[in-house]
Amino acid sequence: MTPAQTADAPPRTHMTVLLILALTHLLNDLMQSLIPAVYPIIKDAYGLDFVQIGMITLTFQVAGSLFQPAVGYYTDRHPMPYSTVIGMLFTLSGLVGLAFASSYGLIIASAGCIGIGSSIFHPEATRMARYASGGRHGFAQGVFQVGGQAGGALGPLFAAIVIVPRGQDSLVWFASAALLAMLLMVWTAGQHSAIRQHVLRAKATPKAGGAERPAYSRGTVAVGIIVLMLLMFSKNAYSESFRSFYTFYLIDRFGVSIQISQLMLFVFLLASAAGALLGGIIGDRIGRYRVIWFSVLGPLPLTLLLPYADFFWTGVLTTLINLIMASAFAAIMLYAMELMPGRIGLVGGLFYGLNFGLGGIAAAMLGGLADSIGIESVYSLCSFLPLAGLLAWFLPRIERG
Repeated sequence: MTPAQTADAPPRTHMTVLLILALTHLLNDLMQSLIPAVYPIIKDAYGLDFVQIGMITLTFQVAGSLFQPAVGYYTDRHPMPYSTVIGMLFTLSGLVGLAFASSYGLIIASAGCIGIGSSIFHPEATRMARYASGGRHGFAQGVFQVGGQAGGALGPLFAAIVIVPRGQDSLVWFASAALLAMLLMVWTAGQHSAIRQHVLRAKATPKAGGAERPAYSRGTVAVGIIVLMLLMFSKNAYSESFRSFYTFYLIDRFGVSIQISQLMLFVFLLASAAGALLGGIIGDRIGRYRVIWFSVLGPLPLTLLLPYADFFWTGVLTTLINLIMASAFAAIMLYAMELMPGRIGLVGGLFYGLNFGLGGIAAAMLGGLADSIGIESVYSLCSFLPLAGLLAWFLPRIERG
């Protein structure tokens, strides 16, 4: 085919690349999720309070957030697909450090290394998923997110099966996951280079020319990004109350074992995988704007009921809440990409990085509240967080949103 014919050919979704990216995302987030999954173990072993537990989350999240926008901004101009391998080296070192940490300070340092690895991985992997989408951007981000959410859900499951019975040092067994992820990242980086060249040739034609040119004023973009970040923060703050403290809530209120609480956390996080995929697919069909409205405001009746539910209905409600909330992520990120075309890495860095860092700050604040007023009262307060979904009213309406 001539270059012109290649450009006119319909874009192809590279499913193999998307699935491998989803698998690397699974492995990456699996190792990250082992941090909160071992909280009940290290809390007793080192005599930690809830503030110190929250500070571990804060360190991990802030380390993961500070570099992501900068990494994304730089790689928008100088793509570095093999940088994901370097990021995984940081994650590997942090995981091994956490397995053999003998003090609270070493736990903090190890969590920081895992956060840095995340900050390098996400912006470039997000770009790879975008280029491999073949125009099905919501579907591609949904598939990519399924991997991450599934990995996050598997952390508590492995903690219940492997880490709780065998202790903190069994974390080192998961170093094999980091090594496998590095091999897969080398392959995806090579595939990405070829796909990117094809996409750039297509954009160079008169028909496609200017497709990535910014179409909105700076004021519109600024308002849109600020509202999206506030919505993401409210969603992440509620989610962090579960990632960091759900096991303690179940143990304190219902008297379940650590293993049962970890399995409940696994079910809660597994709902995120389904929600992320559904949000991406539905967003391609009905628009990101409608999905955002439903996903950030829709859980409100369920969150208000949660503090009064028994053990069975707590499991049902938390699963439904996370299923709905998780559908927001792909829609919010793609909405931001439509507002800032050509800034894929920067957008990925902002919404994976800065907002996760804000979620870490929320975790530290919630930890302080839990020490002061009790974990059950914290969940009663958090039940009103979905009201922040009303901010979606201020989102600028965009053609493809």
